Formats: sequence, structure tokens, C-alpha cells
Amino acid sequence: MKEHTHAHGPLAGAEEVVRISCVRHTYEDGTTVHLCGLDFLAHQGARIAVLGPNGSGKTTMLFHILGLLKSQEGEVAVFGVSPADEWAAIRRRIGVVLQNVDEQLLAPTVIDDVAFSPRQYGLPESESLERAHAALDLLGIGHLAERVPHNLSGGEKRKVALAGALVMDPELLVLDEPFEGLDPASRTALLDLMSRLARERRMTIVLSTHDMDTVPQFADYAYVLAPGGAIALSGTPEELFASADVLTRGNITPPILADLFARLRERDASAPAPALSVAEAVDALEAWKGCADGA
Repeated sequence: MKEHTHAHGPLAGAEEVVRISCVRHTYEDGTTVHLCGLDFLAHQGARIAVLGPNGSGKTTMLFHILGLLKSQEGEVAVFGVSPADEWAAIRRRIGVVLQNVDEQLLAPTVIDDVAFSPRQYGLPESESLERAHAALDLLGIGHLAERVPHNLSGGEKRKVALAGALVMDPELLVLDEPFEGLDPASRTALLDLMSRLARERRMTIVLSTHDMDTVPQFADYAYVLAPGGAIALSGTPEELFASADVLTRGNITPPILADLFARLRERDASAPAPALSVAEAVDALEAWKGCADGA
């Protein structure tokens, strides 16, 4: 974990897309979120995870990125401008799926819902429908086109909302708890899709999640928020999950593999460093067992 002026390793030199510096927001009930400590940075093509317990300010951070909240103190810049003040100038470049997807699905059919944005931007009807069908196919839900959104399952609704977020091919995708309601196969497919979008389209993806086990599969870089919004830690998944005890003290449950290896090392200092995938864990444990057997 480190303070940083990073462009996330291999993304060095990439365009800065989001910067948040010491933002404070006080809600009407008096609750204050102070997103301070380390600066939050996201560069073009980066996949960024925002982690933290309930009440730590994850949604507040995303709402500032989306211009839904205006910073009362500090700086928020998205594509070089204040999103709260100049949202109209950047909105076409941003796709978003909020945690409560029911609030985003308002059209009578799925295809109409996904085609809403291109129609609003004045694209021809043929292009609007072409984009909508392409976005649905990208999510593997083309068969839902004529369904009523209200009648879909929770996971299907989330996929439709994501199709709507992707329909204009945004440069920045902001997702609040995107894995809720998804079965394991759908979650894996979504992780693969986001990796492909970042790699092939240089899309910047910022997401908040409670699902720690998906972070190593998704993120280039992660930020950990402490209660009250302080950006307490940042680093690659490897760096963060090597300190499972630090995450636990912050009321964050580390991925099960990180927790397993941390407990092994508590019992035996010769145990290997945390693995972030089952395949890595098998290799590490076999190598460790080989060393023990040869001792």
C-alpha cells in the first residue's frame, strides 16, 4: 500500500480521467463524509475498485464523480472539469449503473429502455435500435428485448441497466455494487466483459463492491475507504490483500484465499504469500509442500 502519483503501472502516461482531492460533503441529517487522505485517481483504461464497509462513503464518492453531489470542499475533476458544474459537457462520455437499478428502468420494454439514451441524443431511430440491440447482445440478453423490465429478475434488470450504460460506448463506466443479484456464471461473464472493455476500448471503469473475491479478478488498482470516508489505503490487489489483517481491522472481509494464507502465515512463517486465484493457491501450496517434504 502506498501514497501514489500513479497511472497504475502499465497505464503510465495514460490520460487522467478522474481525480478526487479531499472532498467533504455533509448531508441534511448532519452526516459528514470526508473523502480525504490519499487522492483518488483513475486513468484511461484502468479498472478501479472502491472498497469499504457500509457508511464509509463509497456511494458518496461515486455520486461526486457523476455530478449528483457538488463538493462543498476540495476538488472533483472528471475529464478535466467539475462534473457538478459542467455535466452537460461530459455526460455522453459516461455510463452509469446505480445500486438500485429499478430507478433506472422506466421504459415499457427492454429495447426501449436501452435505446433511450441514443434517442435522447438525437440519433436516428435506426441507429438507436442498432446500438440498443448491440448492447443487449454484448451482455448476452438479446432475447429479453421485448420483455417488460418490471417483470425481469434482479440479475436480468442489472444486465439491462448495464446495457443502457454501454449503449453510447462511454469512455468512463461507473458501477455501484454491480454484482448484486448475479449468479456465479453471470458474475464471471461480467468480469470478463469489463476486462475486455478496458483492454480493447480503453474504457475506464470505476466500481464499488462488497464482493471482495471478485476484486483480484477485476481490478488493476483499489482504494479502501475507512468509516467517515477517509481514503485509508490504496494499491494493487496483490498489495492490499497481502495485509489481510489491515483490511479486517477496517471492518472489510478480505477474499477467502487472502484470509487463508494470512492464517497459514500466522501459524507458520514459512507459508507462502497470499494467492489471488485458486490456480495460484494450488501452485503455491504444492511448492510449499515440496519444500517441507524435502527439508
